[in-house]
Amino acid sequence: MRSIDEVHIAPLGFEYDRILGPIREHGVDVLYLLEHDEPSAERPDYHDELKAALDDAGVDVRTRTVDLLDIYAVLGVVTTLVSEHGDDIVRVNVASGSKLSAVGAAIACMATDATAYYVHPEGYTYEDHDERQSYGYVGEEVLPTYPIESPTRDQVAVMDYLDEADTEVFSPKKKDIIDHAEESRLTFIADSDPANDKAKFALLNANIVDPLTEDGYVEVRKVGRQKQVTLTETGRDVLRAFRHKLRRSE
Repeated sequence: MRSIDEVHIAPLGFEYDRILGPIREHGVDVLYLLEHDEPSAERPDYHDELKAALDDAGVDVRTRTVDLLDIYAVLGVVTTLVSEHGDDIVRVNVASGSKLSAVGAAIACMATDATAYYVHPEGYTYEDHDERQSYGYVGEEVLPTYPIESPTRDQVAVMDYLDEADTEVFSPKKKDIIDHAEESRLTFIADSDPANDKAKFALLNANIVDPLTEDGYVEVRKVGRQKQVTLTETGRDVLRAFRHKLRRSE
C-alpha cells in the first residue's frame, strides 16, 4: 500500500527561514522549489545554502523553473504539481516568493485540493533584493479558501484546439469544434450520443461555448451564416494554467 506524502510547494524568492521553518516543523517528505526563470548567476548565494539545509533535513527537494512575476505561470505550475500528487497532502507556501506568485499560488489552491499557508517571520530586514527579506520563523496560518470552479477537461481540450487551430487564414467555427470533439471523443459528445446536428450544437453551446464565453475565455463572432469561435488573451492564460488536465481524466 502506497504511503501518503506531505508535499509542499514554495516559490523561491528572497526568503530562507520562511521556507525552512515549516519544512522542519511538519516533517515534509517532498518540497518543490519554484525558482525564478533567470540566469543562475543572478540568484542569491543563500539559495544554495537553503538547498543544503533542506537536504540535511532529509527532504526530497525538486526544483521547477517558472516566471515568479507571472500569475498564470505560477498558477499553471502549482495546479500541475497538485494534480500529480492527487493521493498526497499538498500545502503551498504563499509567503516565500513575489506578491504576484502569492496570488497565483493562492488561486491554484482555490481551484484544487491544496492548502495555502502564510508563514510568519520573527522580523523583516528591509534590505535590498540581494538579501533575505525576513528572519526567523514563528509559525504559519492556513489561509481561508473560497473554492473556484476551474474549466472542465472538455473545455480545456476545446481551448487547446482553438489555440492550435486559429491562424491568420483560418478561424474555427462551431462545426469545426464539433468535428474535433467527435474525433477526440470528448465526453460532452461521446457520452450523450446526440441524434442529429441540432443536438450536437446544443450540447456544444451548453457545455463549452456558453460557459467559456460568460467567463471571457472565448469570443463568438458571426461571419455570414456561420459563427467563428476564438480564444481571448484571458483564455490563453487560463489554458496555460489548466492544460495539465489534458494529461489525465477527471
